[in-house]
Amino acid sequence: MTETNTTVSMMNQQLDALLYNETNLIANLSNASALLNQSMADLNWAGFYLYQPKKDELLLGPFQGNVACMHIKNGAGVCGTALKTQRSQLVEDVHQFPGHIACDSASNSEVVVPLTKDGVKIGVMDLDSPKIGRFTENDRTELEQFAAILLKHIDIQ
Repeated sequence: MTETNTTVSMMNQQLDALLYNETNLIANLSNASALLNQSMADLNWAGFYLYQPKKDELLLGPFQGNVACMHIKNGAGVCGTALKTQRSQLVEDVHQFPGHIACDSASNSEVVVPLTKDGVKIGVMDLDSPKIGRFTENDRTELEQFAAILLKHIDIQ
């Protein structure tokens, strides 16, 4: 197992312990974004966009990093694509992604995981890096596990 995988696996264990006995969406997303930011190397953004069904868009949620876009239409950019397709998006070079939204010109690679619980779209988890090719398939898998742990600690109403 590589160092990155060990770190992420430890991160998943830390998330589960950190969120023990807490189900508040904003509190849990806030701590999750802080944990992502301090646990993974070479990030310039780690956070969440929350789905707003009335407007069919994502709205900026808790994050760590540089300033960010506040509204992203469903299907637009990497985050909107992840929401629309309900599939994780692993983008080696965001400048090659059709329709990429450049919220931060320093970002060069991105991984986005949709967050859905019991059929309800909650939003997406988004990580950006200034390094092209920063994220691997192993990272995507570990981040999908991170998202699953996070979702079990969130009450939807």
